[in-house]
Amino acid sequence: MKRRVAVTGLGLVSPLGHEPAAFFARLMAGESAVRRLETEFVEQLDAKLAAFVGDFDPLAHFPKSKANSLDRVTQFALVAARGALTDAKLDLEAENRERIGIYLGTGMGGSSSIEEGYVRLYRDKLNRLKPFTVLMAMNNAAGAQVALDFGLNGPSMTFSTACSSSTVAIGEAARLIRHGYADVMLAGGSEALLTYGTIKAWEALRTLAEADPANPAASCKPFAANRTGLVLGEGAAIVVLEDYARAQARGAHIYAEIIGYGSSSDSLHITQPSAAGQARAMRLALDEAGIAITELDYINAHGTGTKLNDATETAAIKLVGGAQIPVSSTKSMHGHLMGAAGAVEFVACMMALETQGLPPTAHLDQSDPECDLDYIPHRGRHNVPVRTVMSNSFAFGGTSGVLIARKP
Repeated sequence: MKRRVAVTGLGLVSPLGHEPAAFFARLMAGESAVRRLETEFVEQLDAKLAAFVGDFDPLAHFPKSKANSLDRVTQFALVAARGALTDAKLDLEAENRERIGIYLGTGMGGSSSIEEGYVRLYRDKLNRLKPFTVLMAMNNAAGAQVALDFGLNGPSMTFSTACSSSTVAIGEAARLIRHGYADVMLAGGSEALLTYGTIKAWEALRTLAEADPANPAASCKPFAANRTGLVLGEGAAIVVLEDYARAQARGAHIYAEIIGYGSSSDSLHITQPSAAGQARAMRLALDEAGIAITELDYINAHGTGTKLNDATETAAIKLVGGAQIPVSSTKSMHGHLMGAAGAVEFVACMMALETQGLPPTAHLDQSDPECDLDYIPHRGRHNVPVRTVMSNSFAFGGTSGVLIARKP
């Protein structure tokens, strides 16, 4: 018999704060974290905006020696994992940690460590790198460090499917619990890619938003007629997933039950999304949940702010019959966290269930005829019935991830 999967803990490091309730309150107010980068190389960039975590001090969380041996992406993941475990009130000393694991998503891994290595070799003409460069830069560093720090002996795996990485990590972790391979899983994603080389690579793709001349914070405009692209962000989000009966027995606070997960591949184009492919993933999630799309109260869209993605996702939602469902893109405020985006947005969904409120799509002043759904413009909606939510993530490479959760 398949087991049910509960969400019992939330952990967050984000451009809009590191505590889920405060983060969600800022979303509901339509507050944007997008601003001018504060780096030494900002004048060398064409795209000078990002949603960055400006108030993160590694030494507030780690001894100096340890902080120096961890890439920023791993620091984010460890802090988010600690927050999730604390929120779940899990006493790991009393748990069978062979039944607890970590599934983490990341798109770029240890970007800062890779960049630092190239700077030392090619700019500074040094012939030696830091001894731990490989261990800091490898894509599985963050997930492995979470397992090490918390003594988790269950399944440990890193997923790298670009923008859907953390949604896939959460969905696959839920399946482990559902089928009895683990009792508790930490799952989510971390990303820290705001380095000179990475931003220049994104500039070359011509997908980054132009700065809004009147208000730079409003530069990411998903679904708007005057949208110009995405804004890069950084951060991490990790959730605690748990066998539902076990969570009930220990009196845990249950944010939601994950009732559906769908993942598929477009197999069409490396960068261009397919409405049929996105709809396929949504249908798979709905089928696993055993519900009709009309039972959804909210869809957190992938909603990057690019011309092609937003029109395609709108068409995909219509293909599955969701034209009447409220939809929003919180990327308009916290930016696109790539491998961590889906997990951050899933936390927003959990808080929507918790507070009975729907977060908005900010900066949606000009409507696009191709994007004609209910996108909750400008400010969130309070005191609305929210029981069942869907969170969409669609990625370069074509890997889709869709999660459906229901309030107990």
